[in-house]
Amino acid sequence: MSQGRVAIVTGAARGIGAATAQRLAADGFAVAVLDLDEASAKATVDAVEAAGSRGLAVGADVSDAEQVTAAVERIAAELGAPTVLVNNAGVTRDNLLFKMTDSDWDTVMNVHLRGSFLMTRAVQKYMVEAKYGRIVNLSSTSALGNRGQLNYSTAKAGLQGFTKTLAIELGKFGVTANCIAPGFIASDMTRATAERIGEDWDTYVAARAAAIPVARAGEPADIAHTVSFLVSEGAGFVSGQVIYVAGGPKA
Repeated sequence: MSQGRVAIVTGAARGIGAATAQRLAADGFAVAVLDLDEASAKATVDAVEAAGSRGLAVGADVSDAEQVTAAVERIAAELGAPTVLVNNAGVTRDNLLFKMTDSDWDTVMNVHLRGSFLMTRAVQKYMVEAKYGRIVNLSSTSALGNRGQLNYSTAKAGLQGFTKTLAIELGKFGVTANCIAPGFIASDMTRATAERIGEDWDTYVAARAAAIPVARAGEPADIAHTVSFLVSEGAGFVSGQVIYVAGGPKA
């Protein structure tokens, strides 16, 4: 019974976030497409509406408390009380430890950890009132350690602890919290990684796919499909879990 429910997907202008927004729209959710730049979210909103659902583009910096409060209040007023939240917004500032700047560290922590905290705190009251909620946080296989990503790995590992504690605190209100840790996904973010290390994209994808048991790169739709399951009514007994969607075992 997703009809009438309202979902928020952060970082939904492109990549995993856009695929997730479109999938949730197909599942019957009204979807707030939140991204740093409201105009950049328009294409995703068009896709949501093409899927037959209501969409709303919302511009906000998830690491800014005032912007988050305003965004969530606007979503509640225009779409309805949100009871599904997908914390997907993310950035990378990759570098080895000795080259990593204070800004590289702070930017990644602010978007991934502070952003997920602020969004979840703002949305939880609607879930508690409804006695129903689904929270999905996007971690990464980098949480297990990844050279050149000290900041990102730390943030993504932190989201796993964040998720498990949310599950404990909010469970009695009918709210579940789960975490998806994608492996290698073909996206703008991984293209940027290939560029950073000076590798041709097709060569990079082929090399990464060769190390994956299912022998292919992941697609944003693979993650969107897992989100769809976790936010479904039938997944109400699944909470506090970290699911590695990586084409093979990771943890």
